[in-house]
Amino acid sequence: MTRTDIKNVAVTGASSGIGEATARRLAADGHRVLLGARRTGRLERLAEEITAAGGTTAFRELDVTDAASMRAFVDTALSEYGRLDALVNNAGVMPLSPLEALRTDEWDRMIDVNVRGVLHGIAAALPAMRAQGGGHFVNIASVGAYEVSPTAAVYCATKFAVRAISEGLRQESAGDIRVTLVSPGVTESELAETISDPEARLAMKSYRAVALPASAIAEAIAYAVSQPADVDVNEIVVRPAASAQ
Repeated sequence: MTRTDIKNVAVTGASSGIGEATARRLAADGHRVLLGARRTGRLERLAEEITAAGGTTAFRELDVTDAASMRAFVDTALSEYGRLDALVNNAGVMPLSPLEALRTDEWDRMIDVNVRGVLHGIAAALPAMRAQGGGHFVNIASVGAYEVSPTAAVYCATKFAVRAISEGLRQESAGDIRVTLVSPGVTESELAETISDPEARLAMKSYRAVALPASAIAEAIAYAVSQPADVDVNEIVVRPAASAQ
């Protein structure tokens, strides 16, 4: 990778799963990576491992539901690296339950993290990207952005929203800001651990019997990020080959 190919990338939800795998993959490609999540202990260990492997990274505590926290995260990327070439809006939660269970606190949490978190990322990074003449948003959705299944109505609604926001941003920003929507199928992660409803938790065990490693999604993200400035990979859906869903 030449110096002009090296990009500065910030990744939310980088303490585990897709976010962690993405940080490792991008750093291995030579990109400078800023890690963000609430669990700073995990971020510190990940940063140490990336640095030991020859990568360039930094980390900062991040709560994507807090607009000020997201602004500080983006400001850290700008101060550490001089510019922010890409923001991977990956942080997400998935506490599934039937609507009749009325777990309204979990509905609010999904909306706050999955939707407001993405909007906070856009609001924080878009002005800087405009000022520097370009940038790239990679928003992580789900196959749930295209279909709805029982117990997942609110979760899918948040991912439909991420899909709509991404397409709107792409249309409004054509020319200098690239936008990629990455929609994973069943992927190995901690998302299922956030399910507190017994019925939904049991159903998810069967649903997740065939799952992709997080590294597979990281490969898709790395592909999109690696494209030249005049190429915008708009949508990528990645499913296990053995999955019919």
